[in-house]
Amino acid sequence: MKELKILYVEDDPSLAFITKEELSAESYQVVHCADGEEAIKEFEIQHFDMAILDIMLPKVDGFAIATHIRKKNEEMPILFLSAKSLEEDRLKGFSIGADDYLTKPFSMDELLFKIKVFLKRRKLLVEGTVSSFEIGKYSFEPNNLLLKCEDYIQELTAKEADLLALFVASPKQTIKREDILVKLWGKNDYFLGRSLDVFISRLRKYLSKDAAIEIQTVRGVGFRMEY
Repeated sequence: MKELKILYVEDDPSLAFITKEELSAESYQVVHCADGEEAIKEFEIQHFDMAILDIMLPKVDGFAIATHIRKKNEEMPILFLSAKSLEEDRLKGFSIGADDYLTKPFSMDELLFKIKVFLKRRKLLVEGTVSSFEIGKYSFEPNNLLLKCEDYIQELTAKEADLLALFVASPKQTIKREDILVKLWGKNDYFLGRSLDVFISRLRKYLSKDAAIEIQTVRGVGFRMEY
């Protein structure tokens, strides 16, 4: 089985050593770079399945690396690991095209879980090895924009499918409202927030044939899908 290759960019040598050891123990092939300039060079000459980027880096910062990656590859998962916890930094990362953001100090178990989710999603959606997800009694076909349950077939809009894919990629995890808005529409806006509420209501209706599936509202934070 082919080892999945991760571009890992971190200038703290102690943290880099520990994290690389943990990832290697999970059979990931890790290419570590200590500065942004080196990372861009490695990205240009090697194939990677995922990028894990610190933000504050020598020479070229993580935002610039992510921007460079997105110009060449729109699908590869990008995860930011940073001591910066300001909302504007997180939203900037999502607007560039990052998939998620962990604030230091972070749980290694959470990092490993997110990596597995992202790489599984990439394998299913990009490489096309599997064309559907099972959600309780439903079959979700994101590429075909279809949600099926026995004889019931619901055609989805692209935004509905994108929103459902976010929940499928982070099962039983709370996704912040502003993060959904940035990922789906590119910005956090009051009026787009009202649109998001409409999309959530639609998905709840579409998924109502399985009582075990619930899109929960986490008041003041966002949403979580349980199934």
